[in-house]
Amino acid sequence: MKKALLINAHQFYEGISSGSLNKAMLDLIREGMEKRGYEVQKTDIEQGYDVDSEVQKHLWADIIILQSPVYWFGTPWIYKKYVDEVFTAGMIQGSFLDGDGRTRKDPTRQYGSGGKMHGKKYMISLTWNAPKEAFGNADQLLFEGKTVDEVFAFNTANYKFCGVETFTMTNFFPLSVRDTHF
Repeated sequence: MKKALLINAHQFYEGISSGSLNKAMLDLIREGMEKRGYEVQKTDIEQGYDVDSEVQKHLWADIIILQSPVYWFGTPWIYKKYVDEVFTAGMIQGSFLDGDGRTRKDPTRQYGSGGKMHGKKYMISLTWNAPKEAFGNADQLLFEGKTVDEVFAFNTANYKFCGVETFTMTNFFPLSVRDTHF
């Protein structure tokens, strides 16, 4: 049986962000994964977590999906804290990576090729008050033609650094789930 880890990075802000949209998205993703025969574990960062347990969940999972709101053009700070703690523990334990990949013996090895989490996949699912037209269009002022994936490259880099392949929802979920509007 395949295994999926769902991470909820929502951070509550009274009167602005209750978390209901991110919860609904996670529920849809969980249902979709379970229908495909996946065993699912979930972490709600805001509810607290044990760092070593999170490392083990990452090692257990075949697919890791982050569900997050976008606040001021990034994920909430609690997600950055989570990543710093969990990935540092995984690095210290030697379970996420073995250095950055480069060696003096083999100068052809690239920076970022020392990951040990090959065969795993990572995806981000975002709730964002930005129109579709703001992305992938060089005439748009703010993102100047960048896609959502390019704007969030910093977020996927930590997983890629550890050997995890990134993928998009369009390759995994049917149109009815991808285009759900709340």
